[in-house]
Amino acid sequence: MRSGYDIPEKHKSRLYPAVLELFSKRDFHQVDMRTISKNSGVSIATIYQYFPSKEALLFSILSEYLEELVDLIARHLQGLDSSKEIFRKVFWLTMDFYDNRPGVAVTMFITVPTRTWMQEDAYKIGNELMDEIIGAALERGDIDPRIDSRRFKDIFYMISYRIIMSWYYFGMKWKLVDAVEKDFEIFWKLLAPESPEDDTRKQLDI
Repeated sequence: MRSGYDIPEKHKSRLYPAVLELFSKRDFHQVDMRTISKNSGVSIATIYQYFPSKEALLFSILSEYLEELVDLIARHLQGLDSSKEIFRKVFWLTMDFYDNRPGVAVTMFITVPTRTWMQEDAYKIGNELMDEIIGAALERGDIDPRIDSRRFKDIFYMISYRIIMSWYYFGMKWKLVDAVEKDFEIFWKLLAPESPEDDTRKQLDI
């Protein structure tokens, strides 16, 4: 899925950084088109020529970054056949991506109103790749068969949100990738199939 707004690079190069700067440092409702125009140097008339609202502008930008992230993950997973290492790679690439684009991380996970964001098509970017990854892991028997794609995505985004919100709350003083190893183990324990020992404990009600 690609953004429906075809904006020339000369405007994009000025507009996109200004938008992310504003939304990563202010609440969503504190940013308006006039401020975006002033900070970017792109006239309001030009902005409205391509985007009907600040929401459309912001979600178009986030869409492009999410598409870039999905493409990045798809390329780096080629050749990997261990589900655990695939999932670890997905986590690491995601956090590294946001480490290098902190404005995107803050805007996407902190600033944007969740209800509004969830109604956008951009919110669903990456679903197809995630479905493929979880489907292959299920076929290999590497994860609990009770975990479908929806539940997997719930767990993945829950942990991702926690990592980023904690990082933001404490002043963004560390790299997001630094949390991957510890939190990935939690993630993997939630996905891993039960061992025979687990079944025995359940039968004995331990």
